[in-house]
Amino acid sequence: MSTIDFPATREVPLNPKQSALLFIDVQNFCVRRDGGEFRDVPDTEIAGRYGYYFDRLKNLAIPNMQRLQGAFRAAGIEVLYTTIESLTRDGRDRSLDYKITGFNVPKGSWDGKVINEIAPGDDEIVLPKSSSSVFVSTHIDYLLRNLGVRQLVLAGLVTDQCVESAVRDACDLGYLVTLVPDACATYSQDRHDNTLRAIKGYCRQVNTEALLDEIGRCPGQVMRTS
Repeated sequence: MSTIDFPATREVPLNPKQSALLFIDVQNFCVRRDGGEFRDVPDTEIAGRYGYYFDRLKNLAIPNMQRLQGAFRAAGIEVLYTTIESLTRDGRDRSLDYKITGFNVPKGSWDGKVINEIAPGDDEIVLPKSSSSVFVSTHIDYLLRNLGVRQLVLAGLVTDQCVESAVRDACDLGYLVTLVPDACATYSQDRHDNTLRAIKGYCRQVNTEALLDEIGRCPGQVMRTS
């Protein structure tokens, strides 16, 4: 009987031929001040309750996402995106959780678009989802397996909700998961740090600079043309 060699640790450097980068919910709905999540929030609450979040997005998370996107594209590594977006205009297909929360990003709306700073390329995959975990309300597992992906890199929003859900589900489905903490954001530093501790056993956590250095040293890069 043949045996299969499985890794004994999550601390495995990326193999470009078996890797993909997934951006989670980096969209107008929850990044822009006039996006659906914040459109009706008073300015005083934006400056207070959400000040940390918007500052982290502008000065850390989005710049690091841009660096990751550019480097992964240059290395020929697949880049994918998921956004909160219903399959219908009235959101009747969305999860019960999203209905209770009041989240509805109508099909085809501006709110559902990935932000311009990391706009998808013409041949990059964007998956609309209507649940916290991309693995629940999309066919991403099917796609990743068709693409030959075994190592999944995650970045996006928000760290302790949709990102954490993706980390846990990807791990349970057999992927080696790398989370990029400084390319993620949530509503406070405490929330961000708490979730990193909680999911430490599910993924390796590598900041942007170290990951860029890692893929820069990876042999066997697969160059793609756009």
